[in-house]
Amino acid sequence: MGMEGLLQNSTNFVLIGLITHPAFPGLLFAIVFSIFVVAITANVVMILLIHVDSRLHTPMYFLLSQLSIMDTIYICITVPKMLQDLLSKDKTISFLGCALQIFFYLTLIGGEFFLLGLMAYDRYVAVCNPLRYPLLMNRRVCLFVVLGSWVGGSLDGFMLTPVTMSFPFCSSREINHFFCEIPAVLKLSCIDTSLYETLMYACCVLMLLLPLSVISVSYTRILLTVHRMKSAEGRRKAFATCSSHVMVVSIFYGAAFYTNVLPHSYHTPEKDKVVSAFYTILTPMLNPLIYSLRNKEVAAALRKVLGRCGSSQSIRVGTVMRKD
Repeated sequence: MGMEGLLQNSTNFVLIGLITHPAFPGLLFAIVFSIFVVAITANVVMILLIHVDSRLHTPMYFLLSQLSIMDTIYICITVPKMLQDLLSKDKTISFLGCALQIFFYLTLIGGEFFLLGLMAYDRYVAVCNPLRYPLLMNRRVCLFVVLGSWVGGSLDGFMLTPVTMSFPFCSSREINHFFCEIPAVLKLSCIDTSLYETLMYACCVLMLLLPLSVISVSYTRILLTVHRMKSAEGRRKAFATCSSHVMVVSIFYGAAFYTNVLPHSYHTPEKDKVVSAFYTILTPMLNPLIYSLRNKEVAAALRKVLGRCGSSQSIRVGTVMRKD
């Protein structure tokens, strides 16, 4: 089927890709694939470390494991299709496939908004109310926090996905993007979507402001508490506890601010695709690396697991040599 036939097919869309006509698609594939493998590996290792090491069985690491789960699913929504399109001339995606991309993307990005906000509250309690920390962040509260993040994100997906996909689309089905992001899909609509885009804009800003307010209040209280500390060791430990989370929040919310808050006049398709690539491809890789490289407990747990693996391998080799 030729491109004209694909565009006239009412059940399919065509994804233009991150770069419309890449000069070196093989090189781009290798870069994206490498990032994808590192992201999946880093997040899965983080989840397994938190599960197997008893020293990481704390509320902070439980929430961090949920962030890694979200990042793993998040990157799997868009990147495999993007890699397939880089190798294939058929860049179509079905109507259902496009709707599922939008739904899971909205659910997970919304879930991460809420989870990062609640992780800031966890750090506030740990630094400002350490004696009440086991009570305020018990297992039931942690489960409620995680469930609330997933539900809050899915509400966004359930509200916006059906409305977006209900608009009539014109004959052109070319989405100028590497996945079905709502603004790119709405550009194909045959009718005016400005009212819906305004309502969606308000919804996204609200979803940003709620967790961002929790983060701002939490870290303001943390800074005031740290400022009153007389112990230099106490200050260092408090900053070490919060620095990784602050870096992740800055990266994630910085990209989200551009996408959801800046007026349309600041947006171009090329800029939108670059920013989308940053938080859908790079961020899921950076999050576990930031937490592992800047966190002594995670690094110690990783060394412990690698040491066990090395010891087991040495024992096996020794046993085989004795048998021979």
